[in-house]
Amino acid sequence: MSETKFTTAEIDAGKSPEQLFGERMKRFQDALQLQQPDRVPSMLGFGYMLSEYGGITRQEQQDNFEVSQNLLEKAALEFQPDAAFGVFGLGPGPSKALGDQMTKWPGVGLGPDGSFQFAEQEFMKAEDYDAFLHDPSDWALRTYLPRAFSKLGGLANLPPFGMFAFGFYHTSNFAAYASPQLLESMKAFNEAVQETLVAIGKMMESGGRMIGLGFAPPFFMGGALIEAPFDFMSDTLRGMRGIMLDMHRRPEQLLAAQEKVLRFQVEFAKNQAKATNTPYAFIPLHRGSDGFMSLPQFEKFYWPTLKRMMLELIDDGIMPGCFYEGVWDQRLEYLAELPKGKSFGWFQSSNIFKVKEVLGDTMCILGGMPNSMLQGGTVEQVRDFTRRLCQEVGKGGGYIMGTNIGELEGANPILVKAWMDATKEFGVY
Repeated sequence: MSETKFTTAEIDAGKSPEQLFGERMKRFQDALQLQQPDRVPSMLGFGYMLSEYGGITRQEQQDNFEVSQNLLEKAALEFQPDAAFGVFGLGPGPSKALGDQMTKWPGVGLGPDGSFQFAEQEFMKAEDYDAFLHDPSDWALRTYLPRAFSKLGGLANLPPFGMFAFGFYHTSNFAAYASPQLLESMKAFNEAVQETLVAIGKMMESGGRMIGLGFAPPFFMGGALIEAPFDFMSDTLRGMRGIMLDMHRRPEQLLAAQEKVLRFQVEFAKNQAKATNTPYAFIPLHRGSDGFMSLPQFEKFYWPTLKRMMLELIDDGIMPGCFYEGVWDQRLEYLAELPKGKSFGWFQSSNIFKVKEVLGDTMCILGGMPNSMLQGGTVEQVRDFTRRLCQEVGKGGGYIMGTNIGELEGANPILVKAWMDATKEFGVY
């Protein structure tokens, strides 16, 4: 790898946005296929760093699209990553419309400079397993949604969902849909859909403007967002306490529920890929890391359904990518069972050099730069660690430079600039 010192502006000077876009897209495509691009590609999720960078509140960054987009463009042009985006997600619009009780946002449950929070709750009770296994769709519609979203309480008044299959004869039951509570819930649901469409429109506009400046879009955005079946049962249903008890008190019901969840998530991801022409699925992993469960528990409750879900997606031409939250050092050998060059992995706190050693021939590796170093390190520390990442994790290709958690809240702009410059300096093949 090259060690000739230059700045990000110098290496791409004189290139048109179209040329930059083409080169950047190819870098990502090569890395994802475990090939060696011309240099290590970089992807920056600026997150709440943009509000710090622009001297505004996080609420304004969240609610004022034009201000936020201008800051994103300014930051991308200054730091010159290959791909850049702002904050993950659609924002609080749909949540506010539904009375979402599991999330908090700047200005919505938090102060104007708060950071997005997921407030886990036990919306599914242990005694709900039988109803969930009997008909998860009906249970979700008539029991879960009224519990989890304060403005959807009227859905509890619906007849069993399967009654729609009664066809013409079910029309005689339509008076049940006229209750004021149900009509209010349907109104809230429609409002959430409209808020979602507005948010998607802004995301598409942002992506188009970034492409116009020569930046590649984050390749996985637009694909399906799904979860490991164990996490699906934990995150928004049983909660961490409930799911840990379930492994001991009702293991067979938990395993059966995961089978149900696997089936409809795979169907959803395949439909999403076809509808958006985006052959990716992003899978944030929350409970499978070294600190949450033993290896025997991992082998029984977590890995089999996650692996099968990923293999089914791969067989359908969809590349799954996992955010391996926490430390996965004891689980890397399991991940090596996946087909080569068919998935990508974003690693938070695992030993990134061990990840390369074990998985370098299996999957494209993302991440590596500790957020703490970009917050409180020195320029030389950042440059030295970037050199090591490029030379060791980037060796032979199959590596995308990024932070460990995918965003830059609290980062020092001087250190971010030094990092991007060093990536181009040391990451040239």
